[in-house]
Amino acid sequence: MTDIVAFQQRLEKAGYIAEPSLAATLLLFTELKRPLLLEGDAGVGKTEVAKALAQSFGAPLIRLQCYEGLDANAAVYEWNYQRQLLAIKIDEGEGRSSADKERHIFSESFLLKRPLLEAITQPQPPVLLIDEIDRADEEFEAYLLEVLSDFQISIPELGTIKASSIPYVVLTSNATRELSDALRRRCLYYYVDYPSLDKERRIIHTHLPQVGERLAGQVVAFMHALRGMDLRKKPGVSETLDWVAALLRVNVKKLDDDPALLMQTLVCLLKTREDRDAITPDVMQRLAANAQ
Repeated sequence: MTDIVAFQQRLEKAGYIAEPSLAATLLLFTELKRPLLLEGDAGVGKTEVAKALAQSFGAPLIRLQCYEGLDANAAVYEWNYQRQLLAIKIDEGEGRSSADKERHIFSESFLLKRPLLEAITQPQPPVLLIDEIDRADEEFEAYLLEVLSDFQISIPELGTIKASSIPYVVLTSNATRELSDALRRRCLYYYVDYPSLDKERRIIHTHLPQVGERLAGQVVAFMHALRGMDLRKKPGVSETLDWVAALLRVNVKKLDDDPALLMQTLVCLLKTREDRDAITPDVMQRLAANAQ
């Protein structure tokens, strides 16, 4: 238990408030060196976990942002074709053999390392963030599983490159599609939910210490009530911090100060036309009144 509390404190120094269950999972993750899959709605702070770990370890953060159609060229490596063509032109008059020219232009000096290759060639273990893995295709997921199993990458022109160090691998998913059982078996798993009232208040004070206790309490009560509504895009923690910053900027001390002004600040929270239409001034005032 002492180790878990100490790990919580390390994360808090890095700007991340972690509940004991998450701190325990992250402690196991660092000890076992297994990939960690963080799942949850967009905006709950999954990416921030990786950033806090990197800061806590004093390690570089290498991020691979996943998307539909992601392939090895973008994720692993590609050749610098422009430099290769220039080298071929320069070598034309030197009388070198074709084999020598080929070895030269396919050397590491012409290799562009993308996140996966960059991560396994670091002298010290980095934190490798594979963000929104559920957006990538199943074919890429299968390739990624192979890389995470062996921590080596084969490059036809160079051979197999083995890891200099084993990175701390954090995968995030918004659950837009079901991930394979094989990937889940390979990883430790934690579901990141929206924060509790107390945790969100602590997050606000950590990032915006100038906020008064009353306003912070009203904001988190308002946010929890807002997330309980049938919204298309529920606001996450980052939206909470944006909203608090906006409230401070327009000098709002408490939520019932100026209803018209408060309504204008909801652009920080409501990100679709449907949600904007659903939160009318009357609804907003009711939420604000109940957040006292």
